[in-house]
Amino acid sequence: MSRGNTTSRQAQPSVRSVMYTTSPLLASKTPPWRSRFLVGLVGLGFVALVGRAAYVQIINNDFFLKQGEMRYAATLPLAASRGRIIDRNGQLLAASVPSKSLAVLPKAFSADRDQRRQLAKLLGMTVSELEGRLDDNPNYVWLRRNLDEQVAKDVMALGIKGLSMQSEFRRDYPYSEAAAHIVGFTNSEERGQEGIELAFQDELQGRKGSRRVVRNRLGGVVEDMVEPVAPVDGRDIELSIDATFQSFAYQRIRDAVVMHKAKAGSVVMLDAQTGQVLALANYPSYQPDDRRNLTGAQLRNRAVTDVFEPGSTMKPFTVALAMDTGRINRNTVIQTAPGRMTIHGSTISDSHAHGNLTVAEVIQKSSNIGTAKIALTMQPREMWEIFTQAGFGQRPQVQFPGVVTGRLRPYKTWRPIEQATMSYGYGLSASLLQIARSYTVFAHDGEILPISLLKNPDIGPDGRVPGVRVISKDTAAQMREMLQTAAAPGGTAPKAQVLGYSVGGKSGTAHKQEGKGYAEKKYRSWFVGLSPIKNPRIIVAVMVDEPSDGKYFGGDVAAPVFSEVVGKTLRSMGVQPDLDVRPQIVAQTLPAVEESF
Repeated sequence: MSRGNTTSRQAQPSVRSVMYTTSPLLASKTPPWRSRFLVGLVGLGFVALVGRAAYVQIINNDFFLKQGEMRYAATLPLAASRGRIIDRNGQLLAASVPSKSLAVLPKAFSADRDQRRQLAKLLGMTVSELEGRLDDNPNYVWLRRNLDEQVAKDVMALGIKGLSMQSEFRRDYPYSEAAAHIVGFTNSEERGQEGIELAFQDELQGRKGSRRVVRNRLGGVVEDMVEPVAPVDGRDIELSIDATFQSFAYQRIRDAVVMHKAKAGSVVMLDAQTGQVLALANYPSYQPDDRRNLTGAQLRNRAVTDVFEPGSTMKPFTVALAMDTGRINRNTVIQTAPGRMTIHGSTISDSHAHGNLTVAEVIQKSSNIGTAKIALTMQPREMWEIFTQAGFGQRPQVQFPGVVTGRLRPYKTWRPIEQATMSYGYGLSASLLQIARSYTVFAHDGEILPISLLKNPDIGPDGRVPGVRVISKDTAAQMREMLQTAAAPGGTAPKAQVLGYSVGGKSGTAHKQEGKGYAEKKYRSWFVGLSPIKNPRIIVAVMVDEPSDGKYFGGDVAAPVFSEVVGKTLRSMGVQPDLDVRPQIVAQTLPAVEESF
């Protein structure tokens, strides 16, 4: 039985053998191309994978590393402190102070309706404005820059997720409106936009640092990846400006503009020995750190950018040239009667018929006829050369935005009538800064000085800055004495006198140009002078635009500003008075001679 069963099992065919050897599917012949095709597909897939691996890890490795790093790494800027702007005595005119700025990560932002309302109120915006800012950028949005310290604390006390309070700097301007046109201002990124802030942007801004960090998915900083790069603070800029003189000059020109119901006014003060700008002020002005309602009229730096015909302030140059070339001396008599003069069909006139005047009296009375007659004894080229040497038609070489060239036409185009009118300041144009600089010729013994807004004069062994010779030293000294008579009783500007100090200068009055002609009832009034006469220390130029209270002569409108500014400045500088006070008290009450213009 056992043997039979064993034999029976052995005789039965194997199930496995029957299924595989007798299977019709396996018994069918497979086409060779099919197996080759499958092998080829596998091979191509392998090659593609190898190629992709090589592309990712070898050929374009840097790109994919950066893409990966962008998902978790970030570079945070480390702000550099912007350099300070200081006056010649170290007083701060502009400085960066720590400030807080609020940013938000919209993806991580989470606040209920009441929190949003409180946040919007603290930031000075409506809830809809806040929502709009959140929708601006899904990654990072500035909500408010330069927050007050208390506001920053109140915002963070709300406990809103996704807010980020960043430490920055904001610009502070201690002298505000008084020094605005000198200092200028920066934008929210602390980049200079006007004035010294713009002119010395590269020096002031310094160099930002950086911090490479790892962020989590919500934007929070986990750790530093490398050592932070420290920022390099900007360089301080030391100006030639004296903040005390600047403030006082601004106050006086502001008061004059208001008192005479004028459109605007400007003051420029130069150091007569170095050419440094001690003050430069304009009114109207603005607050550099609050420019929300700033207008173009407030922003204009009129002393630098506005040009006008300099009028009678040119007469001393015409007379000085004639004296220097030996054509006249201060006592030469000029016949100015009958106060009118016709040249090739065009008539020029004086405000009064003065008759015979010495050259000194031509300056004192500001005679157009006398000046024109002196001018016509010279060649146009000679006049053009002295005007050019005095800086007219030349851009002042001072590092400051908006400095203008003015206009002085080539002498070859001058007709006789134009030569006559240019001799007393019509037919050319200049800024108040150019006019102030031109008077360094008389203050610095016949040499014109370069001007500077920085406290870095190239002082010579004698304590004076070397200039370029324009007229002789003797002629310059005589011109100072003649300018003194113009600011004395019998001159056009006795109101320019300063108690205790000798002064000299020239007033100017002109109709304003409108289109191709002149406005009949719009004037520009100015005065430029120096003090003390023997050894000038300062030069001050004053301009008042469109006085409309009935007074418009430079001797009435601009000269009193000159007097106040010069008196205050010389006393602050410790300059010893060189005149007795009593005779001047009487002179202050005498009327001015109406100047010709």
